Parts: sequence; C-alpha cells; structure tokens
Amino acid sequence: MTTNTTEMFGDLILDKKIVAALTDMGFEEPSPIQKETIPLAIAGEDVIGQAQTGTGKTAAFGIPIVQNITDHRHIQALIMTPTRELAIQVSEEIGKIGRTSRIKALPVYGGQPIDRQIRALRSGAQIVIGTPGRLLDHIARNTIKLDHIKFLVLDEADEMLDMGFVDDMEEIMRHIPSERQTMLFSATMPRPILSLTKKYMRAPKLVAIHKEEVTAPSVDQYYYETKDKVDGLCRLLDVEINGKLIIFCRTKKGVDDLVQALNSRGYLSDGLHGDLSQSQRDRVMKKFRTGKSDILVATDVAARGLDIDNITHVVNFDIPSDPESYVHRIGRTGRAGNSGIALTFITPREFRQLKLIERSVKTKITRRQLPTDASVLERQREMIVSKMQTVLEQNKFEEYMSIVDSLTSDYNAEEIAAAALKLMQEGNKALEASESIATAPDFTNTGAKSGMVRLFINIGRSQKVMPKDLVRAIAIECDIPGNTIGQINIYDKFSFVEVPADQAEKVLAVMHRNTIKGYKVNMEPAKGR
Repeated sequence: MTTNTTEMFGDLILDKKIVAALTDMGFEEPSPIQKETIPLAIAGEDVIGQAQTGTGKTAAFGIPIVQNITDHRHIQALIMTPTRELAIQVSEEIGKIGRTSRIKALPVYGGQPIDRQIRALRSGAQIVIGTPGRLLDHIARNTIKLDHIKFLVLDEADEMLDMGFVDDMEEIMRHIPSERQTMLFSATMPRPILSLTKKYMRAPKLVAIHKEEVTAPSVDQYYYETKDKVDGLCRLLDVEINGKLIIFCRTKKGVDDLVQALNSRGYLSDGLHGDLSQSQRDRVMKKFRTGKSDILVATDVAARGLDIDNITHVVNFDIPSDPESYVHRIGRTGRAGNSGIALTFITPREFRQLKLIERSVKTKITRRQLPTDASVLERQREMIVSKMQTVLEQNKFEEYMSIVDSLTSDYNAEEIAAAALKLMQEGNKALEASESIATAPDFTNTGAKSGMVRLFINIGRSQKVMPKDLVRAIAIECDIPGNTIGQINIYDKFSFVEVPADQAEKVLAVMHRNTIKGYKVNMEPAKGR
C-alpha cells in the first residue's frame, strides 16, 4: 500500500522523489535485474548480482542506496569500479537518481588532479564512486573518511580481479565498518570473487540475469559516427531515406525532444511513449499507418506489440543498451520478404557498445559516411526549385506582393527572393546570429605532433608487444585506418601511441579494458608524460 510519500515504479514501491527523478530520466519500467534487486536491497539484504553490462545494474543498486540514505553530513555509500570511465558513468546516473533527494554523488579516480577531488570532498558528498588505487590514496591522506559507510558496492568485480585490484579491494574493505550492507555485481563468478563474497558478505541473496543468445534478422545494417545526431539524421532524411521509418530513442524526453527538433525543421513526425493516453496513441498510429506522417519516434517500451507493414528503415537514434533491444528494434523492418535497412547513430564514446552488440548478435554493422554538405545542398536546391515552380504555376501569391514592394526600396529582387527562400527553408534558425563554437576534444598533447593525441597504454616489451600489435588492435577494434596511427614508443612495462585527435575519444572508449595479445589493458591520455 502506498502513502503520500511513495509511488509506483512498475511493480516497485519507491520514494516519490526518486520516482520523479526516474521519470525525468525517461525510465518507463524497471529492468529484470532492477525488479529483483531493488526490493532485496531496500530491505537491507546483501546482494550478489550476476549480470552483463547494459542490464540496468547501476540503477539496481543506486535506487536503494539513495532511498535508504538518512545522514547527509557524512559519506554513507562507497562504490568501487575498475575504471575511471565507469566511475564517471555511475556517478552521473546516481546523481540524476538522487537529484530530487538532495543526494550528491562524487567520482574519484586516477588521472585527475587529487587536489581538485579533495576540495570536492570537503564540500560534502553522501556517495563516493572510485577506482581502488585512487580510493586508497584518499584513505592514506585521510581525505575520505569511511567510518560512517553503511553501503558498499563492488561493481564489475570480475573486471577489478582481471586488472589486479583484489588486494586493493580487500585493503579498502578492511577500513569500512563491518555493520554495513554489501552488494557485488559481476558478469562472471570466478573463484577469487566467490571467496570475497564468503569473506565479506552476510548471507547474500543471488540475483542472476542470464542473457539469451540472440541473432540479428536479415536486414542491411549500417552505422554513422557523429557528435551531432540531429544534424546527421536530417542529412539522411534530406538525401537518402525515402519511405516509412521508426526512430528509437532511449527515453521519453528523448522522443519529445527529437520530435520537436524534426518538426521545427519541416519533417512530419510523431512521438510514441508511455506518457500518452490510449486515444493519443491511437491517433499517432492512425496517422502513421495512413501515411499522414512517415516518421514515428518511439521508446522500446512504447513500441512493443506494434504490427506495422512496409517499414523501410529502423533508426537507432540512441544506441540500444543491450543486444536484445537491438535485435527487437531492427526486426521491425525487412518483414514479409521485403528488404529493410537498420541505421545506428553513435558518438565516439558509444563505439565500444556498438562492438559489443556486433559480437553478441554475430553480425557485421558496416560503417557509412554521412552525406556531405554539397550533396545535402544539391538535394535541398532541387526540392526548393520544385516547390517554387509549383507555387509560381498556381499564380496565387498576390497578397504577398505588397510585402515585396515595401522591401524593394532597400533590397533588389534577387536578395529578397533569396532571403525568402532561406526563411522558408530554415525557419527561425535563419533569424539567429551565427556563432562559432569550439568543439575540439579537450586533450593535452604532450609531445604529440600537430593533429595527433598521444595515449598511454599499460603494456610493453614485458608482454612481448610489438608496434604491429598495437596498430592492428586499434585499427580493427576502433574501425580506423592503420596508416593514420602515428608514432609508437614501446618501453618495458608501458607504451605510447599517437592517434588522430578526432579519433582519440573513440579510441579511449573502445580500447580501455580491451585486450591486446591476451592482456587486459588500460589506456588514457598521456597528460604530462
């Protein structure tokens, strides 16, 4: 039974403030691991969660921690992660979950100045997420005090084992009060991880989410890498995509934002998500089926049960969080013997998730380049000419002639016509002053050639690594030409490699925690090295 301070999230009863935060984040219902883990964790049970990346495990432990925190003056929860990327990701998600509850989450990790982290810790945080090495550094400096810890999470414990962090993990756990709740999440359960659970957990409950093997349907699959997905999508709509398409977004807010962005640019689109009433949903689907709109933007949950023929394209505007979702999405095209095309947009940081999907569904997703400015402009020119010819042939524009007359004293006819075309094509955007915004990656390139970024990698001659091994691994995993990789320096226990600056973010995201010659590697910008 709910009270005025609680609310339902699927079948779960949660604090009303947390449900509000989850709604803002676009969550529509809990994932399987969340359904099973959250009630146990809220009840104070120790939990072992066996689940792959992309199953929603961060919220599975983040929601109960946020709900059960009662002391805002001290650090109440400590979350250990194997990498700084995961620490940042977990911190951002828990920060969003706790936003309406005045809960602050802070990541601490190597590679960032420790003084900055110390200042942030002094300003107060209830949840700290960190890598074992940097956590031990703070513990030694007494800048993180663990005597009030009530919740401990070991996230991706098998990864921390592979990276040699077990001794550090145990050292940290020795500083934490024994009267605490412990949650451990791991994709696999090797013997050392099981030993940790027996030594440091109290009658833990096991939650195991096993992924079924999935295979991709027979549709043509492509991906586009871009930092501006809306611009990329519009280029395809202008030049290449003809037909009926479904565009998938991860959240309800993402659906609403994309529909607004598309409609403001003159495309006919409608959104479908869990906040729509049945009558609104029926109206949207009727327009889509009858061809009054060609673009349907939807969340995964809202698209369940849809049975629509003649879908020519499925577009993953947001890359799916797991392979099953990818297969379910793209299976909506290419039905009944028809051909279908699946397109996925990724940012450089999402390339690793794309490769995970490729491996899981045993398929090849081919890289494509977005249409060039020239091809977009040529297509737009053809469409504008066609529209203008239609209006001129109808000869029904007398009411606008007085406006033209009022402008001819200051501008010639060609300028007026061009300005009218620009306003027609760009809408309010044509009225905005142009601004130059720097979007270059924020890297410090100590010792790197112009246009390149120097990266540090923690393997070298001791692992019998040669330059060709680094080139081959980076080129294949990151889908970049091997001849664009620059200078490589290999030392006894580490190496440096130069990559193009516009590829650096992707290389870091893909190669960090990847393997080269069987060794798990760490890669990071060679700042100050």
